[in-house]
Amino acid sequence: MEENQKQKAAATATLIVVNISIFFIFAILGKAEDVLFMREYGAMYEPYVMEGHEYYRLLTSIFLHFGIEHLLSNMVMLGALGMNLEPEIGKLHFLLVYFVSGIGGNICSLLLNISFGEVVISAGASGAVFGLTGALLCAVLRNKGRIGRLHKKGVLVLVILSIFLGLSEPGVDNAAHIGGLICGFVLEALLGSFKRGSAKSEASL
Repeated sequence: MEENQKQKAAATATLIVVNISIFFIFAILGKAEDVLFMREYGAMYEPYVMEGHEYYRLLTSIFLHFGIEHLLSNMVMLGALGMNLEPEIGKLHFLLVYFVSGIGGNICSLLLNISFGEVVISAGASGAVFGLTGALLCAVLRNKGRIGRLHKKGVLVLVILSIFLGLSEPGVDNAAHIGGLICGFVLEALLGSFKRGSAKSEASL
């Protein structure tokens, strides 16, 4: 990848480094795959969030992963999506989509678990990553079906395949995935409309 492209995706690279660093800190402690340890140190857990009012878990759980495969799958997707989306929408916009989608996905997961009476320990960046997928789809549609080398059909296939794989595997937090996807798409639509409106206002001055 060209140096200029790397600089334009600095937020993506920073998120990947932070996620990997946290994982290896837990691994050094010998707790990288210990579900109960993760519960005590920031994973999503409904009694702690709702009864203990530990709402920060909606954010901290985004940076925790259950094992190296879980981490790598999310980081590969984060890198692939971020390198294409971040240069298009900018760092702050990209980070806003990432964190709002991650938190929104966690809220969807939490509400679904409460409605079914289930108590689940969950963690991972997948809700935020799905949010980037939704934002990328919105940006591609807004940009006449293309962003760089990506086109509408390819992004749609990615969305459908990602959802299908999640539904076909046990233990996957699909509510967080779909919630994050919707949050990312809607947020990108709103932010994109706001930017276009501001640009038109400036042009008319």
